[in-house]
Amino acid sequence: MVMNRRAISLLSGGLDSLLATKLVLEQGVEVIGLHFTSPFCTCSKGRKGCGIQAVRSARELGIEIVVENKGMDYMRIVESPKYGYGRQMNPCIDCRIYMLKKAKELMIERNCSFVITGEVLDQRPMSQRFGLMRLIEKEAGLQGRVLRPLSGKLLPPTLPEMEGIVERERFLAVRGKGRKVQYERVRSYGLKEFSCPGGGCLLTDPAFSKRVKDLFVHQKDYTLQDVFLLKIGRHIRIDREVKFIVGRNRTENETLKSIRRPTDVLLTPVGFKGPSALVVGKVNPEILRLGATVMAHYAKYRFLSVTVESEGLENRVWTFAKVDFDFERFII
Repeated sequence: MVMNRRAISLLSGGLDSLLATKLVLEQGVEVIGLHFTSPFCTCSKGRKGCGIQAVRSARELGIEIVVENKGMDYMRIVESPKYGYGRQMNPCIDCRIYMLKKAKELMIERNCSFVITGEVLDQRPMSQRFGLMRLIEKEAGLQGRVLRPLSGKLLPPTLPEMEGIVERERFLAVRGKGRKVQYERVRSYGLKEFSCPGGGCLLTDPAFSKRVKDLFVHQKDYTLQDVFLLKIGRHIRIDREVKFIVGRNRTENETLKSIRRPTDVLLTPVGFKGPSALVVGKVNPEILRLGATVMAHYAKYRFLSVTVESEGLENRVWTFAKVDFDFERFII
């Protein structure tokens, strides 16, 4: 592939990728941003978050941006990563390979010749050590075509450097987790549109990883909506076929109501303040009674009435007495 002055930049919406892109733009290279939305981003609020920030970053830089969702193809990687997990369910190496492969596809489609990332040498132990960077490039089929301007002076020359597309001397020599140099440089450029320095991934969280494992074990035919639900409420696994998701506040109660599927049952309080509960899986009267018991526990009621909403059941008010059930040991 002949080198040219066009590149794809992985633009996360954070500090590092913004600065890395700027360092290449100022050398006269045409750059197209590529952002991936993820159900596991800790920067996200609901379904928004870094995706919005990445668009703002691209606007400030004056570049086009392509936004791509990490879909079920990505979830299959999370289920069974070739290079394994970190301390929890984070498949960092395989995740970087996935994104670079997608970047390569866009690079070819848009007649670009290399990829820019905001990676910093030794900033993240699972994917930003030198040997792993080389492995990831090889697996993505991008040997010599991944430019990391923030650590450019510390890394071997890339093809765009060797062919005179960019000047190596104009890059930085940042290493490790500190971001003092990056902050000083963005201030000198007058850049302001960035957030979540360092970013974050829910797959590194032990409690959330437990929910992900439970999903993989008990819902083989899960969807992206099931993945989204992992971030909402209290999750209580009753048995292999039934799970309760209990809202923790009004916003979560409304979310559970808005995304209920035909196969789910929604329990909502009648005449008292308390949480709603979504029942996922096979339902019978005893399961509904247990669901109402969970709601009663958090509402501190002994007897309660709930509205049962489901495609397979008549939508009406059911009254239950609280039963003895040690549900807290089933919380995931």
